[in-house]
Amino acid sequence: MLKVTVHESDSTVKVVLEGRVAGPWVDELNRAWLEVAPRIGSRSVEIDMRNVMYADAAGKRVLRSIFSHSGAKLAASSLEIQDLAEEVARS
Repeated sequence: MLKVTVHESDSTVKVVLEGRVAGPWVDELNRAWLEVAPRIGSRSVEIDMRNVMYADAAGKRVLRSIFSHSGAKLAASSLEIQDLAEEVARS
């Protein structure tokens, strides 16, 4: 399961992810991103991955796409998710 929450302010769009970025939930993340992306404009983007438990190959592809199109800041807490964030940012 994946919960995607989007918080928008005048200067920032924050996408909070909770759960697994895997399987059918990858489509949910992609859908949420495609809905918010046209409204970003000049605002900065943050992807809060502190509560992500796992991302499969498809999930990593969507995260890379979001990162490459928005220059998002990636927030992570555990070493495993920090490694995931670094992998997404490197690609």
